[in-house]
Amino acid sequence: MLSRTDLRGHFPSPAELRAMLPRAATDVDAVLHQVRPVIDAVREHGVAAVLDFAERFDRVRPCSIRVPADRIRRALADLDPTVCAALREAIDRARKVHGDQRRSDVTTQVVPGGTVTERWVPVARVGLYAPGGLAVYPSSVVMNVVPAQAAGVPSLVVCSPPQAEHGGLPHPTILAACALLGVEEVWAVGGAQAVALLAAGGVDTDGAELAGVDMVTGPGNVYVTAAKRLLRGLIGIDAEAGPTEIAILADHTADPVHVAADLISQAEHDTLAASVLVTTSEKLAEEVDRELVRQVAVTKHADRVTEALRGSQSGCILVSGVDEGLRVVDAYAAEHLEIQTADARDVAARVRNAGAVFVGPYAPVSLGDYCAGSNHVLPTGGCARHSGGLSVQTFLRGIHVIDYSQDALREVADKVVALAEAEDLPAHGKAVTARFGPVGGS
Repeated sequence: MLSRTDLRGHFPSPAELRAMLPRAATDVDAVLHQVRPVIDAVREHGVAAVLDFAERFDRVRPCSIRVPADRIRRALADLDPTVCAALREAIDRARKVHGDQRRSDVTTQVVPGGTVTERWVPVARVGLYAPGGLAVYPSSVVMNVVPAQAAGVPSLVVCSPPQAEHGGLPHPTILAACALLGVEEVWAVGGAQAVALLAAGGVDTDGAELAGVDMVTGPGNVYVTAAKRLLRGLIGIDAEAGPTEIAILADHTADPVHVAADLISQAEHDTLAASVLVTTSEKLAEEVDRELVRQVAVTKHADRVTEALRGSQSGCILVSGVDEGLRVVDAYAAEHLEIQTADARDVAARVRNAGAVFVGPYAPVSLGDYCAGSNHVLPTGGCARHSGGLSVQTFLRGIHVIDYSQDALREVADKVVALAEAEDLPAHGKAVTARFGPVGGS
């Protein structure tokens, strides 16, 4: 079922390797012309435009943007107890992990009387997006809200698309997750118009203010991503998320049943999802192919999974050994990388590029999606070569506070002047010397 590339005996150069690897991709540029008018309309007409777009794209016109507090509470009261317990566990584990990520302020004494302090200050207000397309994602609410709360963000709002089958409200499981997390502000808005409204703010149908935000985070479709790109600068964003992807580095010790199941689990998301197997064992590759046929036949979303696995973004890559396999997965820089080899922990320690690494046969990506405690909002499209996933640090800004006494400034004044003169910026130097006497010269 997976297309196969054999690199044994003729391993390519790094540039060639990157070019030939299968990759999930969406053309954000291709939809910018569709998204720009949406942003302009929301900027000009506010909530009226947002409601028009909801009627057009979501097939429902909400009564208001902000979800009433009693509907959030009711969603939690009506939530299936098993799902409620699972969400509580996911929240507890995520809070445990993210609570340890909070940075402390650090003060460095550069010289007597001269200090630089790095203060970590949370973003004042953030918008957290929870998609509502092919599936409902309360787990994405957890993954966005928990690090924002751990960072100390004082004001946040969750946005999720209105659902026709739920009277123009977001899916009740999304609302229940918000209630469990203590989120009181939820907007029934999705798509590019959600990002536009978060950036611009507005006035709800009842006259209440919908305050704009400083940053928007969370996964979404290509239209959400395009809106993030167009509004970046006016607001901060976490990343331009693309289709989900999994890479599995496996040798002869891997269980083909596990490998196939994990490849299918990511293909289940979207027909554009990428499932890539990198293996030292041709026998394993053949066994995985047989398992894929067997397991796909009985999976719920078989058509979607089949299209994703047969797409050009998915495939199997044969390598001569684990060292070559590591070079392949580092070049690929997967959103999710599983290591299913002998000595998996040692192999995982050698990985340089991945959004998250899952070690051994008992750490499937699904664990990280829900209950590992890690964050599942991760870089896609090879961005793991230079970027990490959503974390507490996403919502923090480092601010340097410089505190120098007169003597400490005098001690270094001649150095400042010398560098200012070298850069032909004499006024920079005079801003220092003015503190020790009259400002002379022309």
